[in-house]
Amino acid sequence: MSHTMHHGAHTSAGRVIRWARLYDFGTRFFGLGQGRHRLTLDLAAVAPGERVLDVGCGPGSLALLAKERVGPEGEVCGIDAGAEMIRLAREKARKAGADIQFEVGLIEEIPFPDGTFDVVLSTLMLHHLPDDLKRRGFREIARVLKPAGRLLAADLAPTGPFSIMRLLIRAFGHGLPKTYINDLVTMLREAGFSADVLDAGRKPLAFIRAVPATTR
Repeated sequence: MSHTMHHGAHTSAGRVIRWARLYDFGTRFFGLGQGRHRLTLDLAAVAPGERVLDVGCGPGSLALLAKERVGPEGEVCGIDAGAEMIRLAREKARKAGADIQFEVGLIEEIPFPDGTFDVVLSTLMLHHLPDDLKRRGFREIARVLKPAGRLLAADLAPTGPFSIMRLLIRAFGHGLPKTYINDLVTMLREAGFSADVLDAGRKPLAFIRAVPATTR
């Protein structure tokens, strides 16, 4: 891959998850692994030959599946604020023989040029960020997307029926307001997107699809 990286001090004001292998195991154990990832790629309509960025890529599982979708003519990159996550993602890509560029990087300072990507993905990471970083991050995503690109974000929905996952969300300190998903949509629209919540039937997860407002 030939993208120009903008290196800086990778210090985030958001929550950085450092226990990469435990996180990787936990997401798979609680059913937040491949099924969610495949649904995310379906909703994003990731296609062969496209350029995809996974923001907050964690241990790289979604990026690996995205690489299968885009094929040899496409490109997949992943960034995460946690160096341990990036090390594990690179290890997994190496074992899979997958050509994916994983770099330590921040959503508020995405290290790629303007208009690089057809698709940006974000799963289960936005709730770790304070609102000011979310807003900066959405503006950065708008910058690195191509004019006809799209964002697919999946995150925790604080409303919905009782479930074990709802209890786990509360237990791990994610005291999200009931308006959380609508607040994300508002921030995306302020950043220049047209954004909608998709009914994917996967509560307590919510999926938001956003495109630059001028292309809708």
